[in-house]
Amino acid sequence: MKDLKYILAADIGASKANLGIFPADDYSQLEPICHLSLVTGDFQSTNQLLKHFLKNCPHEIDSACLGVPGPVLDNQSTTTNLPWIINGDSLAEEFSIGKVRLVNDLEAAASAVPLLQNGDLYELNKGVKRDNANKAVISPGTGLGEAFLTRNEAGTAYISYPSEGGHCDFAPISPVEIELLAHLHDKLGHVSYELVCSGLGIVNIYNFLLESAQDDEPDWLLEMFDREDDPSRVIVNVAMDKESSYKPCRKTMELFAAILGAEAGNLALKVMALGGVYIGGGIPPRIIELLDSKKFLKPFLNKGRMSTLLDDIPVYVITNPKAPLIGAAHIAASLL
Repeated sequence: MKDLKYILAADIGASKANLGIFPADDYSQLEPICHLSLVTGDFQSTNQLLKHFLKNCPHEIDSACLGVPGPVLDNQSTTTNLPWIINGDSLAEEFSIGKVRLVNDLEAAASAVPLLQNGDLYELNKGVKRDNANKAVISPGTGLGEAFLTRNEAGTAYISYPSEGGHCDFAPISPVEIELLAHLHDKLGHVSYELVCSGLGIVNIYNFLLESAQDDEPDWLLEMFDREDDPSRVIVNVAMDKESSYKPCRKTMELFAAILGAEAGNLALKVMALGGVYIGGGIPPRIIELLDSKKFLKPFLNKGRMSTLLDDIPVYVITNPKAPLIGAAHIAASLL
């Protein structure tokens, strides 16, 4: 008779996927029995991805949760920035798993927030600690994800909710941001926050600043772009290199930090996130020096009569890269 139950958690992004198998009663320790990080572009479907991962796994899976990059309706998702159609019920049948639940990747990340420890967070704004208040999560990565958490009716636990707020209209708050909006509007039509506050957004901002300055890129930078598949990674690395004198990359990330600060403040107001704003994604931990400055905090607080309210809200960067995976594991365990 099988006593120990196992759960599958997956954090599937547009560029990479993290997968892990946990004992259902010990997932909060972030120590999966099996773990792989895979490039999603190497697979044509979630089915192929899971087959590759599970072929070396000796355990029968009782439940699974997959955080996916896009809206989920009726346990199915046509993913954003990834050409996949994912159906949780079909995956459960194909892999003989009792229950497979799909959630938006930010809903999974938000589910991890109540489980995070001090070592998983970097504090940007102290604020006032309120244990039962709403919380918000904003995560710039390949795209821009947003989610929020509220207490359940009994007040005993937090429940996470997805959002597609990253696709809302970009609202500039400075002359250079107004020029950025006009520049992108001419090229793209609709300009969302995702197009200026994500990996793609970093490239858009950089190209705008370069075109505005009519500047030529140095040969060493062009060589770096040629060697790297993701140009945003090069821009971030050069911007954060204290020995680099190339200003367009630094200005790009300063503008990025300001836009992220403004939208984080917008999200905090929309969901009354008095319990804190948590900044996830792969980019923020690499630019903490910029975020821990007025470049981020001034736009976050710049909300007119609501500025005092914003100043009372704690703000953190999530520094533990496995947080979305542990959030998905938390949801998978709840299915048992």
